[in-house]
Amino acid sequence: MTDDIRFSAPGRINLIGEHTDYNQGFALPIALPARTTVTFRPDGGDAVVVRSDREDGEVTIPLHTTPGDVTGWAAYVAGVVWALRKSGHQVGGGAMRITSGVAVGSGLSSSAALECAVLGALSAAAGLRIDRTEQARIAQRAENDYVGAPTGLMDQLASLRGEPRHALLIDFQDDTVALVPFDPAATGLALMLINSNAPHRHAGGEYAARRASCERAAAALGVRSLRDVQDRGEAVLVDVTDPVDARRARHILTENQRVADVVSALGDADFAAVGRLFDASHASMRDDFEITTEHVDLIADTAVRAGALGARMTGGGFGGCVIALAAADRCDAVAEEVRSTVVRAGYHPPTITLTHAGAGAALEPSRH
Repeated sequence: MTDDIRFSAPGRINLIGEHTDYNQGFALPIALPARTTVTFRPDGGDAVVVRSDREDGEVTIPLHTTPGDVTGWAAYVAGVVWALRKSGHQVGGGAMRITSGVAVGSGLSSSAALECAVLGALSAAAGLRIDRTEQARIAQRAENDYVGAPTGLMDQLASLRGEPRHALLIDFQDDTVALVPFDPAATGLALMLINSNAPHRHAGGEYAARRASCERAAAALGVRSLRDVQDRGEAVLVDVTDPVDARRARHILTENQRVADVVSALGDADFAAVGRLFDASHASMRDDFEITTEHVDLIADTAVRAGALGARMTGGGFGGCVIALAAADRCDAVAEEVRSTVVRAGYHPPTITLTHAGAGAALEPSRH
């Protein structure tokens, strides 16, 4: 009997650097402890039959699937099958079970965790050796071209390349990754993850609209991407005549600088500076990029008023999660103030946990 192949991949939190990936800028994510696990039993057939612990029934995905054949949650699995084959890799059929510990629709990139876990399991079963950056590109292609979500590469790179007690400084101009120490617990601090329990939504086209706006701004400046004018500062945006496009571009340029400033602050273990940069990032997402909501604004503002060093929305926007840095002995008080304020404002109570940088995607011990 063929052993089951088990492969898991984590979700991610982006510490800072939002919507910079598709602008060839910088981001600083961490992998989460929460993971999605795929258990795959190869059978040599011509289809992958997949079940999820979060969905009823099973979905049969032919190995020769093409975009549009499979929709819904299983499209992410089908997309990986398709993208692997389009990249020249042969994969085999079998039975697949998915168990997810990553919250869906909360800006923690449950989709990338699923894609990377599926990709890892299929690759292991086929004996493929694909480097992690290329794996990330294959998973991104599945999401972009099969599922139809125009996301950048950050989520997949973070899921695949994560390291405990480290953030990942990603340069999207060449997709390089550098490890940056991130261990607030070593200085008596904690990273709070505040799930608003209001799912973020890209379905309305807002994500795609922001991307298109950035592309128009780059075109107005006569460059391929906004990264090409990063060293010229905000003054260059005087040549972007559309005021909305100019604001979107200003967020990207200032956010890239904030990523660099956070990396510098972490090198000095200056978490107070990191907190201030979190606040500035949230303000930029709220005012220039316009991707926050009153709900997440209230959470971030309340966390800071209650004693957090800083707070910001994380993820693509329009809901999802807020992260906050706080002294470990202040976290309970901050959490209580956030919960009570949010409930008084008429929202559902948030889910608040402490989190840390975890390990990236990995093959798990097999079970017979």
